[in-house]
Amino acid sequence: MSIAPDLDLTAFSRYRLMEGPTPIQHLGRLSKLAGNVDIYVKRDDLMGLGGGGSKLRKLEFLLGEALAQGADTIVTVGARQSNHARLTAAAAARAGLACEIVLTRTVPRDDNDYLHNGNVLLDQLLGARIHDLPGHADAMAFAQHRAEDLRKSGRKVYLAPLGGSSAVGNLGYAACAAELLGQAREAGVSFDRIALPNGSGGTHAGLVAGLLSMGEDPARVVAYNVLATHESTLANTRLKAQQTLELIQPAAILPISGVIVADGQRGDGYGIPTDAMREAVRLLASTEGLLLDPVYGGKAFAGLLQDIRSQAFAPGSKVLFLMTGGLPGLYAYRSAF
Repeated sequence: MSIAPDLDLTAFSRYRLMEGPTPIQHLGRLSKLAGNVDIYVKRDDLMGLGGGGSKLRKLEFLLGEALAQGADTIVTVGARQSNHARLTAAAAARAGLACEIVLTRTVPRDDNDYLHNGNVLLDQLLGARIHDLPGHADAMAFAQHRAEDLRKSGRKVYLAPLGGSSAVGNLGYAACAAELLGQAREAGVSFDRIALPNGSGGTHAGLVAGLLSMGEDPARVVAYNVLATHESTLANTRLKAQQTLELIQPAAILPISGVIVADGQRGDGYGIPTDAMREAVRLLASTEGLLLDPVYGGKAFAGLLQDIRSQAFAPGSKVLFLMTGGLPGLYAYRSAF
């Protein structure tokens, strides 16, 4: 199933990186353990390119814009184990673009697995040039200077934001909103809650903008902040949702209630493991054979489990969890388990 007919994104340039919709699966064993809700997952970890993951949806529109502008090089930023950086490198390789990624040592980990395994290993295999910066560095300022140097040498550079989370990139999750609604209608299922992690805010913002554009209530989407504080995540996501909505429907206004962020799973900071994350990763793996990453999905799924256990949902509710990918991070966090 492609984009639903009531969400037209054909005005935007798009470079296809996905082979079709990602599946929605019912977690039967885990639902029985939970006791009072039906849990489903949207498998955005199941994409063929570069190890898969949610950033490919954003990169379809980012690369579409880059190629429309005649770019031959893409530069982006992220933390040392950035999934966005890995998938930008993979997408650039597919499109025939040079790729440079600026990685900061944001997370206070210096073990060999974190510094050299996981996404970093894949960045190298995918042919990206890596700029390794300390955690306190301004990655975007460095990237902007690097882009200017490349332009002076004759390159045509496209600078992609952290997490791919610009209004253009977020269109990928507006399209996903249409995709999952179409799948739900086809299956005869209505989801009472759609849950996901919120890092740079673009995935959440895109879903909200897409749902609003199709006349759906975005308040059933809840995201668990894993990068920044609750307050800054909420403000950032509202801004990005409004910007994305304006691309689709220029006169539309985001309602104040349209963005919901649940707090309490970030722990001591971005990328720092928590006991709840470890328990959530182990539980999903041991009951359903599915693997979550430790930075985003693991913490968000821990939040969902907490809400289920505290009976935040009415009995019989159907809850969809968006698996955003990031499996290589498990190898980088080997010592955390």
